[in-house]
Amino acid sequence: MRPLCNRERETHWLTLCVVVLCGLSASAAKAGAATSESDASTVAAVVVTSREDLTGKALTASQGVVTPKELELRPAYRVGQLLEAVPGLVVTAHSGEGKANQYLLRGENLDHGIDLANFVDGMPINRPTNAHGQGYSDLNFLIPELIERVSYTKGPYYADLGDFGGVGSEHMHMRNVLDDQISLSGGTMGDDEALAAGSRAVGGGSTLLGALEASHVDGPFTHPDNFRKLAGALRWSEGNQANGDSLTALFFRGEGRNTTDQPLRAIEDGQISRWGSLDPTDGNRSFRQSLSARSARSGEDGWIIAEAFAIHSGMTLWNNFTHFLNDAANGDQEQQDETRTTLGASLTFGRTLAVFSLPNQISAGFQDRYDALYVDRRHTRQRSDLLYCNDGDGDYSVGQTACTADRVVLNDAALFFQDDIRLTSWARLVLGLREEESDGRDRSQLSGFTRGRASEKLAQPKGDLIFGPWFDTEIYASAGKGFHSDDVRGVLGTVPVEGVPFGIGRVPLMAKTWAEEIGLRNHSLPGLDWQAVVFDQIYSSEMIYDQDAGQDQATAPSRRQGAEISAQYRPIPKVELSADLASTRAWFFDNAKTLTNFYGIVGGTHIANAPTYTGSIGLLLDQIGPWSAGVEERILGPYPLTNGPANPRAHGYKETNITVSYAPSSRLAVRL
Repeated sequence: MRPLCNRERETHWLTLCVVVLCGLSASAAKAGAATSESDASTVAAVVVTSREDLTGKALTASQGVVTPKELELRPAYRVGQLLEAVPGLVVTAHSGEGKANQYLLRGENLDHGIDLANFVDGMPINRPTNAHGQGYSDLNFLIPELIERVSYTKGPYYADLGDFGGVGSEHMHMRNVLDDQISLSGGTMGDDEALAAGSRAVGGGSTLLGALEASHVDGPFTHPDNFRKLAGALRWSEGNQANGDSLTALFFRGEGRNTTDQPLRAIEDGQISRWGSLDPTDGNRSFRQSLSARSARSGEDGWIIAEAFAIHSGMTLWNNFTHFLNDAANGDQEQQDETRTTLGASLTFGRTLAVFSLPNQISAGFQDRYDALYVDRRHTRQRSDLLYCNDGDGDYSVGQTACTADRVVLNDAALFFQDDIRLTSWARLVLGLREEESDGRDRSQLSGFTRGRASEKLAQPKGDLIFGPWFDTEIYASAGKGFHSDDVRGVLGTVPVEGVPFGIGRVPLMAKTWAEEIGLRNHSLPGLDWQAVVFDQIYSSEMIYDQDAGQDQATAPSRRQGAEISAQYRPIPKVELSADLASTRAWFFDNAKTLTNFYGIVGGTHIANAPTYTGSIGLLLDQIGPWSAGVEERILGPYPLTNGPANPRAHGYKETNITVSYAPSSRLAVRL
């Protein structure tokens, strides 16, 4: 079974003691700690404020914005931990740092991003019809010091959010201004990093920002990950988010080794250690380069935002999921390749006006995304192609290097409309509608395989009723419909392993989800902000991970019900305590016994890798003399290891992270 936590579960005490970060900065105590004009007042008051106050703005209690101050202070030794500032979101790894993270939210194993929409400055990160996992969301191209704030949503209640946003979304916003800095870091697990970054005013109110990062990490494994990363950024900007323009170029290249699932008996027999691998040639290689532009204008009564992006990316993964199960001589290693070009644009209008004497804030827009990609799978031995393919039942292709090879074209276009109506001084009604059309074409490059086209449309109504504020309290009731796309190869049956077998029924191109939630947001007590939510969400098709094929697979309908509570308390200006707790029950709708022959589920209705609860407790200390610190304890609760029966179950894990920073001057910081 794919473990939810390979590195974190076994090494958090080691990580706690050995990660040493030493930074040299030209003018900031932390690399990238420059603040925008919008945060100047917060810094001047030296008040730790980790979340923005969205009273009167938010549609739900589970919507939020993580401020630059929390990103600066919270412990983070890898990119994915920036997103763990989102309450209830676990961002972990299961085979080293070179692949996309594994995401867990609201009792769902989102694998590499199937129902969590990730964006950076309006560019989507998720990759549909990916070589390894639907919605694959690799964050390695990011330079953490360039991220200024993170806004997030949960549930399908937002008209401007489409594919992969059914469970949640996060938008990372990049800085326009960054203090000049050079920083170096090193750790005992081969965790090394060098960063050079800064910005300059270039006249006419414009700013040019540049950054270059080189990093390396081994991890605790017998065969070190040796993951090497080179990332760069160049950004021109003018004005601000409401009235301004930006043009951003990003570059990334990385490669290393994977240490994936290993048989328990191989460890018990002494063939390998708990950090070992039966196939140390498993690995990864990836690249990404992009160009994006944004222009925004606003006035008293309205606004307009235009965005466009072009992305070219690629990846190769070598994984031996079943070792010698199918090929006793050469092993079962397979190579998954992908090369992709993504183009997209969006245009959003907004206007405030009175309708029947009621204030209305209306927004509408258009979004389009186009993907052209080549994707294949090969049978390999020590990363060398073999001239036959094995699907577990025998050779189905002899004399051809590729087992599957497809050229895919995808297009997703949407129109959306939302109206925020102020009914009274204490009640708002928000109505939204999103009309989406997804289109996919697949042409197999191998003789004898099928080709085809799939197209679907989906209307997604949304609605929110917000009461308050009374005594600094708002109450929310929300309902909405959303979806995630499925791998078009499984939809068309050109590569059946990507979906349920052809004879069972058609895999939907757009797998629908429906959700409702009730929430509360309160900050009536001095220094205390808290939010609470109960939710119910239904999925027309549960996406599960096939550990033998190394791919996601569309299966039976499912449901989740749960509750979340999040709180931030500031007893004094320079100190903040926080706690995020979430509990979820997840199950397949039908008794899984009736689905045995269809979905490989035997007995019961439990869903593999669906955690029963998650939690975190944190402490932030800001500039107490030359000292700053962040402490966080994260908890992932128990979860079933198989689909169907309640047992066996994994116990989950706890992870403790601590950061201490000492800045004797404005030009120097040392961080542990």
